Amino acid sequence: MACVVQVSLAALLLLPMAPAMHSDCIFKKEQAMCLEKIQRANELMGFNDSSPGCPGMWDNITCWKPAHVGEMVLVSCPELFRIFNPDRDMGVVSRNCTEDGWSEPFPHYFDACGFDEYESETGDQDYYYLSVKALYTVGYSTSLVTLTTAMVILCRFRKLHCTRNFIHMNLFVSFMLRAISVFIKDWILYAEQDSNHCFISTVECKAIMVFFHYCVVSNYFWLFIEGLYLFTLLVETFFPERRYFYWYTIIGWGTPTVCVTVWATLRLYFDDTGCWDMNDSTALWWVIKGPVVGSIMVNFVLFIGIIVILVQKLQSPDMGGNESSIYLRLARSTLLLIPLFGIHYTVFAFSPENVSKRERLVFELGLGSFQGFVVAVLYCFLNGEVQAEIKRKWRSWKVNRYFAVDFKHRHPSLASSGVNGGTQLSILSKSSSQIRMSGLPADNLAT
Repeated sequence: MACVVQVSLAALLLLPMAPAMHSDCIFKKEQAMCLEKIQRANELMGFNDSSPGCPGMWDNITCWKPAHVGEMVLVSCPELFRIFNPDRDMGVVSRNCTEDGWSEPFPHYFDACGFDEYESETGDQDYYYLSVKALYTVGYSTSLVTLTTAMVILCRFRKLHCTRNFIHMNLFVSFMLRAISVFIKDWILYAEQDSNHCFISTVECKAIMVFFHYCVVSNYFWLFIEGLYLFTLLVETFFPERRYFYWYTIIGWGTPTVCVTVWATLRLYFDDTGCWDMNDSTALWWVIKGPVVGSIMVNFVLFIGIIVILVQKLQSPDMGGNESSIYLRLARSTLLLIPLFGIHYTVFAFSPENVSKRERLVFELGLGSFQGFVVAVLYCFLNGEVQAEIKRKWRSWKVNRYFAVDFKHRHPSLASSGVNGGTQLSILSKSSSQIRMSGLPADNLAT
């Protein structure tokens, strides 16, 4: 089960995805190759079920070719153990073919290949990978619910419709799509607790991976758009926001489309193996990874530029306040920008593939899954403009409800005649406002 979870986690890590096949899939591949070798060896040696000697076999670790009685077969430790123990000198394991069949391996895999170390590491990884998966499942679920609520609020109130909030809404949608794609991928590809995913190579499976990569890359690019928009807003005094928003939309949704389409085409023609969830070709993977790393780095530069501008503005005499309050506002602004720009992704952007894998999983999957939740809270629920609009609507609803009930009690004949109290109330309010407006000139003249 943990093997399946580990493959799922590796597929989720966009930037540090190792260009290698998972250990469980390596065993499956080695087993298939072993059976082919045994079949060819039987044909060359003329072996059959009634022939004396030892038939070829796969012992779930390595492959043993057919042998005659009295023959000793030597095999090297599987390549997998070299991956997990690169500093260990791998030995050779032997078996003797006797009249009773194959003897026990000598020396044992424990001694020759460090198999016991691999098993102990696997036992520890079971709990670790399952914990990480539970963490990011909770994170993406929380983010999805919070972002959906924030989208409803921003779409519902027309006074909140502006270029800044439109960009926020596109970022929210990219976070939502990323969470949905993760759930779909886990549900379709890794629902079965076995290794069947190693040999899945269907169009549906590959389409899911293409959709997943598109959602992830789009999310990174909309983080970049947030940084680009804010930097432009601070640098330029006047700029056509609507025209800029048109180009922002093309960059945010169009660039990922081009990158993922090129990657899928190259993958189809040059590396059409498996479900495209692992990458054996590093060059092809950089078609996606390159633009993502570039957007992260440019966003980091924009982040530094915005901080410099904020320092200059806060230190100007017009701002006022003492030095401590200036630094407090600067620190608060910096903390608000980190989740919006995705600055935390720069921590592992250029680190080697095999360095700090566990820390990277927790940081990018565990904590990163809550990024949508944090962004929705900071830029919607804690936004003063949003809170003011919600309070205004709430007060308006309470006032209308109060007068509607009061009108119903004062004029039961109108209420029973089927006339809507709210309609009558609106008519009365409009009439009274018109009377007040018509009386204004007379009052002014009188004064």
